[in-house]
Amino acid sequence: MYDLELGVACACVASILFDLGVALQALEARDVSHRHSLRPSLLGRLIARPRWVFATLLAIAGWPFHLVALLLAPLTVVQPALASGLLLLLILGDRMLGERVGPLEVGAVLAIILGVTGMAWAAPEHTTHHAGAASLAPALGGLGLLAVAPYLARREAAAASVLLPLSAGCAYAWTGISSKLIADYLSVSAWTPVLVWAAATAGMAFFGLLSEMSALQRRPATRVVPVVFVVQIAVPVLLAPVISGESWASTPLGGLALLGFLAMVASGAAALGRSPAVSGLVAAGVDQLGERNGVQPAGGEPVSE
Repeated sequence: MYDLELGVACACVASILFDLGVALQALEARDVSHRHSLRPSLLGRLIARPRWVFATLLAIAGWPFHLVALLLAPLTVVQPALASGLLLLLILGDRMLGERVGPLEVGAVLAIILGVTGMAWAAPEHTTHHAGAASLAPALGGLGLLAVAPYLARREAAAASVLLPLSAGCAYAWTGISSKLIADYLSVSAWTPVLVWAAATAGMAFFGLLSEMSALQRRPATRVVPVVFVVQIAVPVLLAPVISGESWASTPLGGLALLGFLAMVASGAAALGRSPAVSGLVAAGVDQLGERNGVQPAGGEPVSE
């Protein structure tokens, strides 16, 4: 039982680092010209900015906590717990931006807390094994295809569509599943698969980061954050019985309780993502930065090359 609690705690720490990293990364992404969207040159421009590099290192620092969480607790519990970082963004948005926390935000916070607590209560038994290639290939292949879809379509059309935040969410869902595989191999000290899957995870994270930064350049944060969070949280959980060896058959109501609690977490994350306090924090400082440097605010075309 203590392993489960410690796993949830590690997932919460990972979430805080992930979300703080994204919030800081977004402050820089919108100050780069839109013509770099969906191109590696966008990250090339951003990597020259110390604040963006610090934010990226902050997010990377969350990954070991994510792996430890998966070593201790089921994927079904760990992924929903990643929504907990939104609570910190809500507090920071309230303190830094003065955005009022109303009934919607309070309800969303309660939904996340109750949902994650319920997922931990109804959790299936933790496993250190996963499905074979016959099950993994369709799941990871489908998610991977959605993650790279914007790069296969017309760039301008993809950049202006919901395909972009969906791509980021699918890429992060893919890395959530691959992190579970890495944790399984770590548990038996199988170092070659660990290195192979770590490299694949880094590659998919690159697509996720590029899609997310491009989406935040073009679309309001209120239309990016909810999609990314809900997809990366919900999809791995829904696939867990197929890919991670976690049986829901013995859980309350044969898995229906887990689905209900997952719906609570997802709806709470979506609501907080649309909240001015959270989405404003992701976009905040951009307009202020633009006004100070003569750059057009987020809705217009940034002038930085």
